[in-house]
Amino acid sequence: MSRAAGRTRAGADVHHGALMLVLQGLIAAALVVTAVIHLQLAPGYQQVPHDGIGQGTLFRVQAVASLAAALYVLVRGTRPAFLIAGVTALAALVAVVITSYVPLPAIGPLPSMYEPVWYPAKTLSAVAEAMAAVLAVVGHAAHRGGASRGAIPAGTGGAAGS
Repeated sequence: MSRAAGRTRAGADVHHGALMLVLQGLIAAALVVTAVIHLQLAPGYQQVPHDGIGQGTLFRVQAVASLAAALYVLVRGTRPAFLIAGVTALAALVAVVITSYVPLPAIGPLPSMYEPVWYPAKTLSAVAEAMAAVLAVVGHAAHRGGASRGAIPAGTGGAAGS
């Protein structure tokens, strides 16, 4: 590889790395937003039927999962981290959309959930979840697994990269 080509590739790697850091930060921020909203709303949803789990508890579990996914994608930035962040955000988004339009009956210890009203905190949470999910898909697709870990790129005389 020529020196100029090496500099061009190094410059592209720097830009790609910066893009990945921005994606990681945006995904983590969106997941933190939804976690904070769920933690704030949880006490108001904690009506627990006998031998059941309150919706407030489900909100707290979702918040913890979002915070863990945010931390993981921020610290690691690997394909599995983007995947976990995306699945976490998508699961929360699907839950809020379904419970807004479909009256779900109680299932085992889980409470009946139906809230057809969209208020600002709920809307912001759904937007943050959608944003995190979409950006996680972009991050997963754009991630260069092997190249960023010292793999030898194809065509440079060594084994093919990831």
